[in-house]
Amino acid sequence: MLPTEHRLRRREDFATAVRRGRRAGRPLLVVHLRSGATDPHVPGESLPPTRAGFVVSKAVGGAVVRTTVKRRLRHLMRDRLASLPPGSLVVVRALPGAGDADHAQLARDLDAALERLLGGGAR
Repeated sequence: MLPTEHRLRRREDFATAVRRGRRAGRPLLVVHLRSGATDPHVPGESLPPTRAGFVVSKAVGGAVVRTTVKRRLRHLMRDRLASLPPGSLVVVRALPGAGDADHAQLARDLDAALERLLGGGAR
């Protein structure tokens, strides 16, 4: 489970990550990353924790399939939060093929997308 302080909840935060962040697409998902974004709602000078949100539409599958995909993605992101810059906003959008993919395939695509966004991969 992804801790509460690491979850994106507000619509504005999702919009900021998608509109102002960088994007990396893979066959099963698209990852949007807004590095080191400061949260205007949090007072103080320290950066807020890295937060992640997930978008899984009905194109992925029925309710059970969508929930399974979200749980898998949350579990995968929990292990990868430490590798992201503090204060980052991450939105992971599942594509229709994600419903048929297993845990390892989702992990592979997520790792490849994050590596590309963090500067480790070529375009």
